[in-house]
Amino acid sequence: MHMNRPPPTRLRHLTAAGLALWLLASTAQADDWPQWRGPTRLGVWAETGIVDQFPDAGLKVAWRVPIRPGFAGPVVAGGRVFVLDYQETPGSRTMDGAERLLCLDEETGELLWTQEWPATYRNLNVRFATGPRATPSVDGDRVYVVGAAGMILCLDTASGSVVWQVDTVAAYGTTVPVYGISTSPLIDGDRLIAIVGGEPDAFIVAFDKSTGDEIWRALPLVSETGYAAPMIYEAGGVRQLMLWHPRGVTSLNPENGAVYWEHEWPIGGMTVATPVSSGPYLMVTHFFRGSLMLRLDQDRPAARELWRGQSRSELPGETDGLHALITTPLIIGDYVYGVGSYGELRCLDARTGERVWETTELVGQERWGTAFFVQLGGRVFVAAETGELILARLTPEGYTELDRTQLIDPATRTRGGATGRWGDRGVVWAHPAFANRHIVLRNDQEIVRISLAAADYD
Repeated sequence: MHMNRPPPTRLRHLTAAGLALWLLASTAQADDWPQWRGPTRLGVWAETGIVDQFPDAGLKVAWRVPIRPGFAGPVVAGGRVFVLDYQETPGSRTMDGAERLLCLDEETGELLWTQEWPATYRNLNVRFATGPRATPSVDGDRVYVVGAAGMILCLDTASGSVVWQVDTVAAYGTTVPVYGISTSPLIDGDRLIAIVGGEPDAFIVAFDKSTGDEIWRALPLVSETGYAAPMIYEAGGVRQLMLWHPRGVTSLNPENGAVYWEHEWPIGGMTVATPVSSGPYLMVTHFFRGSLMLRLDQDRPAARELWRGQSRSELPGETDGLHALITTPLIIGDYVYGVGSYGELRCLDARTGERVWETTELVGQERWGTAFFVQLGGRVFVAAETGELILARLTPEGYTELDRTQLIDPATRTRGGATGRWGDRGVVWAHPAFANRHIVLRNDQEIVRISLAAADYD
């Protein structure tokens, strides 16, 4: 175990309701990336002093550290980087092994500590039994992780010691879905909120974040749990916990788990992309069934359907709306931008679902073409599955690529999963962290920290 230096002061994450104030307050401040999709969980980066274009010689690498495989993205908080990986036990015929959390020094990449726990992937689809899926969440001096096989742990950020843990399979009768438990935990006040998939009435559970004791549970398990992360949005005068699951969309009171409203859209287990909201819109999207757009009532907690996709095909030329799998779309004003089946980047009219434009220039026409969007002012950083970082503008008038550069090898091999064929191309399917004017990203071999600070390229 390595001794740690005292962590510097960082900006704590805020809820979605505080986004506007946070953006105004962060004009000259470097920020952490403590959870899934950033400080606000909205895929927004508010730092200043970031490059406008990439140097011809490439971006500067602060450090590279070898790691084991995994799909879970890194997080950055308090001067530390946290990332999950997995190692199958040599000779195991039942895919037994150990998941592991690594803690690295943010500035140097020095390994500060590791903590691991046994995990069996015997119930996972063999082609995707690569490693943990869920991005950790950091809150103060605690880091929370969810393993692909159902283990939830709270660890001390300084030492890596386990504060509490819950084996959801043993405690709640969780059936691990075929692609593993993938939903990143959500910290809300004193609660850790996690998709558990417990029977009969623990689809989602709120735990005391200090002790691991259950505070509330909600919703019956009547189908697969799906893979989409829970989100909290403010609408109708209240904070609403939005869940997208194989039966549709449900809004809960995050304080007690009471149901505000439900909208049925039974589509099966491949609910992956995070439900996204902006203004009155709430959108979910599915690889095979397209998109569902709801309009949130601004006076009370309620929603009505604006439109839904009609296509049941994934094939180019046969889809409508947006057929996204992993990529969470953006809603900017009255327009939606997202990557759907076969790498098609599309702009939709949020009010009607009509397609405004599309292009395959971003990631190429691959079956499950994936790209992660992060907004910075009027620009969008796109981390593509090719291992490239792309700087672009997305407007109703079209896609404008400002620059792109290669950051990391697309080394993740999903045993045939990227297109369904064995001996498949490599991909990067882990969401990066944008923190303190750097990007931190990983594949199945390494984690790397790279500067995006304009001052480093003067």
